[in-house]
Amino acid sequence: MKPGCTREILAGDNPQPTRRDARPTLPGSIDAACGALLGMQADDGHWLFELEADATIPAEYVLLTHYLGEKPNQALEAKIAAYLRRIQGSHGGWPLFYDGAFNMSASVKAYFALKAIGESVDAPYMQRAREAILAHGGAVHANMFTRILLAFFGVIDWKAVCMMPPEIMLLPKWFPFHLSKVSYWARTVIVPLLVLQALRPRAANRLDITIDELFIESPRAIGPVRRAEHQNRLWFAIFAGIDVLLHLADRWFPKKRRKRAIEAAVRFVDERLNGEDGLGAIFPAMANAVMMYDALGYPPDHPQRATARRAIDKLLVIGETEAYCQPCLSPVWDTALAAHALIETGDPRAIKHAERGLDWLTPLQILDVRGDWASRRPDVRPGGWAFQFANPHYPDVDDTAVVAMAMDRAGRSLGHDNYRQAIDRACDWVIGMQSHNGGWGAFESENTCFYLNNIPFSDHGALLDSPTADVSARCLSMLSQLPTTPERSASMARAVSYLIDAQEGDGSWYGRWGMNYIYGTWSALCALRAAGHGPDAPAMQRGAQWLRSIQNKDGGWGENGDSYKLDYSGHETAPSTPSQTAWALLGLMAAGAVHEATVERGIDYLLSTQNKAGLWDEASFTATGFPRVFYLRYHGYGKFFPLWALARYRNLTGHDARTVPGGM
Repeated sequence: MKPGCTREILAGDNPQPTRRDARPTLPGSIDAACGALLGMQADDGHWLFELEADATIPAEYVLLTHYLGEKPNQALEAKIAAYLRRIQGSHGGWPLFYDGAFNMSASVKAYFALKAIGESVDAPYMQRAREAILAHGGAVHANMFTRILLAFFGVIDWKAVCMMPPEIMLLPKWFPFHLSKVSYWARTVIVPLLVLQALRPRAANRLDITIDELFIESPRAIGPVRRAEHQNRLWFAIFAGIDVLLHLADRWFPKKRRKRAIEAAVRFVDERLNGEDGLGAIFPAMANAVMMYDALGYPPDHPQRATARRAIDKLLVIGETEAYCQPCLSPVWDTALAAHALIETGDPRAIKHAERGLDWLTPLQILDVRGDWASRRPDVRPGGWAFQFANPHYPDVDDTAVVAMAMDRAGRSLGHDNYRQAIDRACDWVIGMQSHNGGWGAFESENTCFYLNNIPFSDHGALLDSPTADVSARCLSMLSQLPTTPERSASMARAVSYLIDAQEGDGSWYGRWGMNYIYGTWSALCALRAAGHGPDAPAMQRGAQWLRSIQNKDGGWGENGDSYKLDYSGHETAPSTPSQTAWALLGLMAAGAVHEATVERGIDYLLSTQNKAGLWDEASFTATGFPRVFYLRYHGYGKFFPLWALARYRNLTGHDARTVPGGM
């Protein structure tokens, strides 16, 4: 595990924050949280906290090792099994987020992995899982990614998997489906998968594990995937028809053209392999890359395959009794946000530690790689930061804006301009990535071919990286905080219009990357305030009133993954969490609601739920990978966001005004 990563999650998280018997004072709480956060900084200056998803990633890790025929690491598998057993839901299956509803794909993969590890199918937890899966119609209802995995193991036939021919690599950009038209995460997952679908390798599966018992019908007889809830009937019918034709024509594709297509896919992966940080620096793409090299006949010690395989093991979190695999690593995000929280305290020692983190970030700025984003912005200079330790082809504007703002705040607090060149370069890149509607996607510009979410492969509905309110708000916050230029002012004006238009009817804003409307509303209110909208502006008043209206009785705020459902009709009460409470408080304070009972009750919630270590326990998932499909628990969120909110409250109520204000 990387230095700076914490271990608090593996054995017995508190389900919800536990209130302390004695309420600490505001200064004492801030000092305790600040000291604890400083103690978690790595020697080289960065912070890194665990990033947890649902059961699918650790299950897929286990199944990958069995696919490759690797000698089982029994000690590691036993710890992963213990983790999977612990997070099993009361409904018998596995959810997508803490205390969530049954999810078919997560449940099928978790059951499959446990069986591969050697867990008895007669064990009570396996029986409950099997009964839950069958009660929901069986594994035939798993998503396309799960079907592909099952096809590798011979559980189902390839006719049940949508056709993705490698000739996609050779399509011109004007073609309706082109790799530049999908998101970075889809692109890096799909390209090695094109090779795998062409070669259709069979998993080594030395233990010959099958899961036929999870199907009501014969698994070899199931047909194409059904239309997902988000997919348009007409569009899906068209694409499903094309899929049928592709299946029929597959054997007739010219061999020379197929060979050329596979070679193009391999070149794509080789060029972006990214050393031991992995293809796209995300587990699904990294796993597909390893399987691709294996299918092509690369031996385990081949440099590319060996490097790709080592990258995956770097995602493991191994504790004394449990282990799991992370979807990716988040050092840039963690370090930048920790720096903001520390700068907010105004404490000179804390700010110096934040500066160490920012100094660590400085050389990670991507200045010489024109990543995939350049296909739509060929004239824009690189200048962003990636989310992970290294991912040069895929920087994102969200991380870049947060880093630039932290550098600007630290420089002003410490009276130097050491980061100005990095900030200006980042700002230029962010402006260059703005979409025509005034908003920003995270990694791509103009990534809005929404019809593609209707192809059978996209039953997850997450192929695209279109502009969103939360990311756009972060970019607007950055532009508002930095010195004005005509170009920046013009970009700000377009961003303000985008955010005003994106406000929901109830006054909230949608949160794509954080859960959900609380996250989006915090982001938008802070951005609009930084851009000059006062508390009396209608958008500010409506946003603040929405936050007031959803406060829980305990004084906190909470929202879970159910808020992303397609038939969402308004906020539904969920248990309070420290990070979401902090977002709501920061949003309300940005809207001028500082000296009011709503904010005081929220502050009291944070003070009374702080643990003895000076931080906050948070088992709930409060972040989003893909709405309705994949959610995240950032273990750092309960450490820096509450500190940030408490310090902001202290500053605005006049107790301490040493901090340099920022756009967030």
